[in-house]
Order: sequence, then C-alpha cells, then structure tokens
Amino acid sequence: MLTGTMSVIAIISVIAGIGVLVVGAEFLVRGAASVAARTGISSVVIGLTVVAFGTSTPELAVSLQSAFDDKADLAIGNVVGSNIANVLLILGLSAIAGGGLVVAQRLVRLDVPLMVLVSGVMWLMVLDGEITKLDGVILVVGLVVYTTWTVVAAKRPDPTTEAEYDEALDVATIRRTSVLVDVGLIVVGLGGLILGARFLVSGASDIAVDLGVPDLVIGLTVVAVGTSMPELATSVLAAIRGERDIAVGNVVGSNLFNIMSVLGLSAVISPSTLLVSDGARSFDVPVMTAVAVACLPVFFNGYAIRRWEGGVFVAYYVAYVGYLVLDATEHAAQETFGTVMAFFVLPLTALTLVAVAYNAWRVGRASRISTS
Repeated sequence: MLTGTMSVIAIISVIAGIGVLVVGAEFLVRGAASVAARTGISSVVIGLTVVAFGTSTPELAVSLQSAFDDKADLAIGNVVGSNIANVLLILGLSAIAGGGLVVAQRLVRLDVPLMVLVSGVMWLMVLDGEITKLDGVILVVGLVVYTTWTVVAAKRPDPTTEAEYDEALDVATIRRTSVLVDVGLIVVGLGGLILGARFLVSGASDIAVDLGVPDLVIGLTVVAVGTSMPELATSVLAAIRGERDIAVGNVVGSNLFNIMSVLGLSAVISPSTLLVSDGARSFDVPVMTAVAVACLPVFFNGYAIRRWEGGVFVAYYVAYVGYLVLDATEHAAQETFGTVMAFFVLPLTALTLVAVAYNAWRVGRASRISTS
C-alpha cells in the first residue's frame, strides 16, 4: 500500500514524467515533420515514418533509461505493454470514436502481417529467458530494412491516401515555419523526452517497491499507457476527423518501431543482457503476439475494424489489466478469472473472428467470380 512522503513524490514523478514525455514527443514530431516537409518529402512518407516513429519516442526514451539503469523488466514491460495497449485500447477506442475504421491503404494492409511476424520473432527471442545484444542488432537491422522499404513503397500512394495525409499534416502551413523554430522544437522535444523518461522510470520503480509488485507489472500498465499517450491522441483524433488510414497506420507503425527500435536499441546499449522474467516469457509476450494475430481476421473483414470489434478490443484490454492486478496482488479471484478467460471468452471470440473472416472471404470470392 502506498504510504508516506516518498510515495506521494513517486506519484508526482510519474505524472510529471508522462506530461513531459507527451509534450516532448509533440514538439519533436512537429519539428521533424516540418524539416521533412521542407526538404520535399511527401506527406505520406512523413506520416508513415516521422509521425508513426515520433509518437513512439516516449517508449524509446523510457526503455533506454531503464536499460541504462539495469531495469530490464521495465524496459521489456514498456514495449510489450505499449504494443498491447496500442492495438486493444487505442485502436479499439479509435474504432469506437470514428464509427469504425475502414483501411484502404495498401501499405497498412501489408504492415499488419509484418507486425505479426515481428511479434513472433520477439517471442522466439525471449524463449531462452534473455534478449542478447545480437538479438538487438538483428532487430535494429530489421528496422532499417523496413523503413527503407516503406519510403520506397510510399512514393506512389493512391490519390485518396495522399490527400488524407496532406490534410492531416497541413504541409503547406508547416513549410512556412522558420528553420530556427523547427530546430528549437526538435531540441526542446529531445530534452523533454530525456527528462520525462528519468522522472517516469524513477517514480514507477518507487511505486513498484511501495506496492510490492514486480517492475514488469508497472511497466506493462502505468508506464506502457503513459508512454502510449501520443499514439492515443494521434489515432483517436485522426479517426474522429475521418483520417482512418492514419489512425491505423500510426498504431501499426508504432508497434513495429517499439519492437525493432525501442527493444533493439535497449538490448544493444544495456550494460548487460536484458533478462526476461518467467511471467513475460510465458504470458505477456504471447499475449502481445496473440493481439497482433487478432488483427488479421479483423482486417480480412473488408479491411475494416467495425465499432463493435473496437468495443471487443477495449473490453479485452480492461480484462488483461484486471488479470495483471489480480495476479500481482495474489487475489483469490485470479484463478477463476483466468480460467473463464482461457476456456470460454477467448475461444468464443476466436470463433467469432474466424467466422467474420470466412464470411468476408466468401463474399469477396463471390464478387470476383460474378465480375469475371
């Protein structure tokens, strides 16, 4: 239980850290997007790289700080928890707020299977209980290849997608800002990320000690949601404005960045190998991979995430966090809760998604036959 002055300071440190991280990420994205637009880079490329990666800089700052402090559980929990929150919470809320998400962009549709693949690769990497520097190098190289492919493939976007990104980024306006302002935003943003990460990691670690729960649980919940605030704001606002490709692209791009860059760089710069706890290896990383896989049948449904599917995603996130809390506190209801989820709710949902995917495939096949 939280008691004493130290606990109050820890809570304030976490709140302040999240606030400084969000502001720092916003400044960094604005400055970087403006510099990119000034060089003539298309708005689609900026959206798929600068914006998607920029909104993940809080995760990068926090995990790097955790790795430096030799707090592997916080570094790994932040990545895994953020990816779970991005899909279940942020994509779910975006679908609800936007009345569903229809994804027409070819790049996003191809990125979803890639997100599943990268999640599976991470799962394989943690099976031996550690993420080595070699694993980190492999992930970073993967990021370079992915980013290069994205830039090349985005040079010829369809007119609808290009117009959506032009409107969202307001390229004509950001090109009118001065170079000094852009550089200033980038510098202040980077400073905010560094300072915010220190506040958040320090406060989160103190709270974990006070509550008597593992760093991993704090990383999967408080830290993960806190560092995902930029993705939440960007995706939900994009969905409300009807910029649905951006809402989905931001989440998928951020998830790929979290694994390949955030985790990869954390493993490379860590003073020692990142040790993976039994809980993360046997439960949280598999959940993250399953959440990525769950996107496949949803996107097969006419490349759309409907409002009710978004509601299911959010409900699962609430259930996931609830399970973590029950498990950390060793509550008597934890075993019953886990049994109900594992043997009733999850199989029922899986069957529903498979049925939805099959129906979409059958309708699409019938349409192709009728037009041939």
